[in-house]
Amino acid sequence: QVQLVESGGGLVQPGGSLRLSCAPSGRIFRLNVMGWYRQAPGKERELVATITSGGSTKYADSVSGRFTISRDNAENTLYLQMNSLKPEDTAVYYCHADMGVYHSKHWGQGTQVTVSS
Repeated sequence: QVQLVESGGGLVQPGGSLRLSCAPSGRIFRLNVMGWYRQAPGKERELVATITSGGSTKYADSVSGRFTISRDNAENTLYLQMNSLKPEDTAVYYCHADMGVYHSKHWGQGTQVTVSS
């Protein structure tokens, strides 16, 4: 059973920065596309950013230029560097991984990010 464990969330003031990490545990097969999603209270879960095993990235328009997604394939770890944070970035952030030749989907438990003064 594969588990994705996120860390790095917390409370930060507007304009501040946070770095999220996601590390899988258990029996890990090939990690294909990995990504970060977020869900704010009363809203649907939305895509933040994705990254392929080759390093190609995509970002939501709302975070482009402020957030950077990266991965360490040797350590099987996913990161999200968040700069210039805004109150509207407040949400639970979830790690997602597409794994193996059958593209099984896996989610983390989420980490809370709160941007407030």
